[in-house]
Amino acid sequence: MTSGANKAGWAVLALAAMTVPAAIWASGAAESEANLKSAASFSSIANRDARSAAIFTEMGKVLQHPRCVNCHPRTDSPLQGDEGRFHMPPVERGKDGHGVAGMECSTCHGPENVTYANGTGSIPGHPEWHLAPASMAWEGKSLRQICEQLKDRKRNGGKTLDQIVAHNAEDGLVGWGWNPGKGRTPAPGTQAQFGELTRAWVESGAKCPA
Repeated sequence: MTSGANKAGWAVLALAAMTVPAAIWASGAAESEANLKSAASFSSIANRDARSAAIFTEMGKVLQHPRCVNCHPRTDSPLQGDEGRFHMPPVERGKDGHGVAGMECSTCHGPENVTYANGTGSIPGHPEWHLAPASMAWEGKSLRQICEQLKDRKRNGGKTLDQIVAHNAEDGLVGWGWNPGKGRTPAPGTQAQFGELTRAWVESGAKCPA
């Protein structure tokens, strides 16, 4: 089989694997209507540390949502769907998170979402589509553990707290979580809200929940 045919074959497999049953999509659509609380809504918490931890707990609605967790898996393979199922076709992280030779993420994932011809779902896409670094794997971890990872510059790619704020508020791949294509539940709220919460968390001391 030629390289082009290989890619076409994998794309067909990906389409079949990523089709979302109507019941799951209906449930996801309802969830997508949920909003994040504003950063200002936590101002009534007088204790600064308690307020900071509460803000991060609200951020956890995004961080622990399938749109984030699926790209922060505990293994070297991404997950799919709101239920976090094993990625089909099987793929591996590769040395830089973009897949292995011959099966790079870009084999199936283009620069933008592509809706299936029958309209039942879509293949996700973004110019920078890739897995999060293994050091930032948080599938199955508690919110406190995720919080500690985010603050640890040895694990977060050397980012300062201010850079984490910018990443959450402005990064395009993070923003994909609110524009995931047909057949997927968007992350709650908006990226702007998520960024505001992150800023408020940092400004209140960047405390982690218990």
